[in-house]
Amino acid sequence: MTITDFVFYMFSVVMVTGGLLTVTARSPVHSVLWLILSFISGAGLFVIMGAEFVAMLLIIVYVGAVAVLFLFVVMMLDVDFVALKAEMSRYIPVAGLIGVILLMQLAMAFGPWSFSEGFEARLGSPTPPVEAVHNTQALGLILYDQYFLLFQLAGLILLVAMIGAIVLTLRHRTDVKRQDVIAQMMRDPKVTLELKDVKSGQGL
Repeated sequence: MTITDFVFYMFSVVMVTGGLLTVTARSPVHSVLWLILSFISGAGLFVIMGAEFVAMLLIIVYVGAVAVLFLFVVMMLDVDFVALKAEMSRYIPVAGLIGVILLMQLAMAFGPWSFSEGFEARLGSPTPPVEAVHNTQALGLILYDQYFLLFQLAGLILLVAMIGAIVLTLRHRTDVKRQDVIAQMMRDPKVTLELKDVKSGQGL
């Protein structure tokens, strides 16, 4: 066994273990920490495969932003996870039924699977040689040249989803006094201000 094989199996075991502990840990904070460990192990696997750009994206985006955001939300919000788990146990039969349906759909999708002509050559060299084109450059050519329209449409879909989430969760409370900037700017000083002539030694 070479050092590459040893590192591959080590990252794989750590990643699978971290994924299992993410969903089985009792503390939400521990779940997020195990999730971060899984992301780091996945980045190590990408480095072994020669996709260091994807590995750095995994660490910067998912570990540095998403997972840390999850951690802050879990630690700052006073969420009663015991009540949430109690409510979630009622939907276990429905979730099991949905899972069975998804497995049946995957089985139907992979059942009549067939390969096109020349797939062996494409699988043997899925990316251009590193000596000719670096993998980061090849990824940029794919995203911003060959599939530029699909990439922009994916970003537009994410933007619409973000706006939809904001609209659905936006609640205007009537018992909260809000600032009206336009009304403050357009008010008349003669109406809002009153000058008092306070004599010396007398109060208001």
